[in-house]
Amino acid sequence: MKVKRIQGIRGLLLAAVTFFLSACGSSNSLPSATVHDSLTTSVGNYQYLVGPGDSLTIFVWRNPELSGSFLVRPDGMISTSLVEDIPVSGKTPTQVARDMEQVLGQFIRDPIVTVSVAGFVGPYSEQVRVIGAAVNPRAVSYRQYMTMLDLMIQVGGLTDFASGNRAQLVRTVDGRQVSYRVRLDDLIRDGDIRANVDILPGDIVIIPEAWF
Repeated sequence: MKVKRIQGIRGLLLAAVTFFLSACGSSNSLPSATVHDSLTTSVGNYQYLVGPGDSLTIFVWRNPELSGSFLVRPDGMISTSLVEDIPVSGKTPTQVARDMEQVLGQFIRDPIVTVSVAGFVGPYSEQVRVIGAAVNPRAVSYRQYMTMLDLMIQVGGLTDFASGNRAQLVRTVDGRQVSYRVRLDDLIRDGDIRANVDILPGDIVIIPEAWF
């Protein structure tokens, strides 16, 4: 009787779990991730954009008490000595400087501001991400004139099980994501430099494993 009781309890638990999973499976699907265009549309017009995690050194001429280093918060803002919640993410350092001059102009006469960046994290729309069968898949901060070869060096190349010639590069073009086939085996394993391509901020490289 005790064995039957345990089996009965197990059966009820299994039925409950099955019902729960089926209920979860019948729920509505989440919408696709929001697509953010990069301001860089070609290798020739790249400008670094400030992002969360960057450290900004703000110098206010003749006002050392207003100068200093400020960390960009996850919400893309900084707080200074006089003003809180100044949005800086997605702007060039020069744009941040001009914005700071407008803000500080409410408190001091004709402020002159310069902004420099340390850390160089940048917003997600400006980072390049590699997922799948790379040795070290991760997000990489974009650098001017970065190519696929440069990116592969950053992530350590392909794993032994990668199917590099089936890799895809996903790029945001006019608000929609477009996929392109890239030949990573030819580039890395065969040394075919013709397979090298330019990388732009926001690109995603997806490397599948080989079929066996």
